[in-house]
Amino acid sequence: MSKRDYYEVLGVQKNASADEIKSAFRRLARQYHPDVSKEKNAEDKFKEINEAYGVLSDQQKRGQYDRFGHAGVGDMGGMHDFTGDFSDLFEGLFGGFGFGGMGGRRSRNAPRRGRDLQKEVKLSFDEAVFGVEKEIEFARDEVCSTCNGDGAEPGSKVITCATCQGQGEVRQVRQTILGQVVQTTTCPHCNGRGKTIEHLCHTCHGNGLERKTIKKKVKIPAGVEKGTQIRLGGEGQPGINGGPRGNLYLVLNVKPHKFFQRLDDDIVLNLDINVAQAVLGADIEVPTVDGSEKLSIPAGTQPGKIFKLRARGVPHLRRSGRGDQKIIVNVNIPKHLSGEQRDIFENLAGTLDTEIKPQERGFLDKINEWFGG
Repeated sequence: MSKRDYYEVLGVQKNASADEIKSAFRRLARQYHPDVSKEKNAEDKFKEINEAYGVLSDQQKRGQYDRFGHAGVGDMGGMHDFTGDFSDLFEGLFGGFGFGGMGGRRSRNAPRRGRDLQKEVKLSFDEAVFGVEKEIEFARDEVCSTCNGDGAEPGSKVITCATCQGQGEVRQVRQTILGQVVQTTTCPHCNGRGKTIEHLCHTCHGNGLERKTIKKKVKIPAGVEKGTQIRLGGEGQPGINGGPRGNLYLVLNVKPHKFFQRLDDDIVLNLDINVAQAVLGADIEVPTVDGSEKLSIPAGTQPGKIFKLRARGVPHLRRSGRGDQKIIVNVNIPKHLSGEQRDIFENLAGTLDTEIKPQERGFLDKINEWFGG
């Protein structure tokens, strides 16, 4: 059966650049390599792709092919030598495999950063507003105090693994159509440690680490809210093979307040006043996070009226200043009246306008306007 045109095999034009040819080969090699493709004729297609690339990637061979076709290259075609050129291609295809001894995955003995830890910290409403210093407790691994991290019982021998020569991994070589393929696996003799221990440490059982409870004082800044995360660098799990520690992330959970609600950096207070205070006006004391403060209620105050106490809210977390406290007034209508109170209201009712007048804007509209809804 006659061979297909090499340009057709790679799916490129005859005037394709070297980069275009290389890109086409990479794409097709990933698609049809026998170790990853499920197509029945994948091996034949891969051989064809490789043969085409072996000619078109070489300037001299390509020139001969362009002038004389397949007869012009003769025995100059065949399998392309991958060594050095496409180690990244096969790293992408096979991960921990290497070709002809080329670099594979990172050594198991390379330094690696430790895992991050997470700890929930509960705060009261006031602590979140003003900040606080908290003592926290969390568990993490520390270097074993008995064996100083080598995993061996004191006086026991630690020997470099004879199977992997201290590398923690072994390599197996197999032959494929591409040549020698090197597969790297965890050493079965030392389980990746790179060493064997005569007697394991009774405290850490050979792990080199022991679990300990850590106590630490942490400053929580003013203005934090529920869900805020604080990163404590280097307070996580210890690194591997001399790598740096991970981080500790504090996740803040703020308890709700009995009276106050938080809206961004403003504090909202719903306040009940009686009918007389709403009609006649009054000077009253209202609670704030800073203590009681006087508020003047003007005569004729309507339900839903919102008053503002400036700079009595939450401190801004990343800039100076504070939010406000907003007080929503609710007029408390009594459900039960004494005889005297009923007489007063009946007399009052006779002097008031009884015409029903629909409001142009409702109470909820006013609230939404104030709070940006």
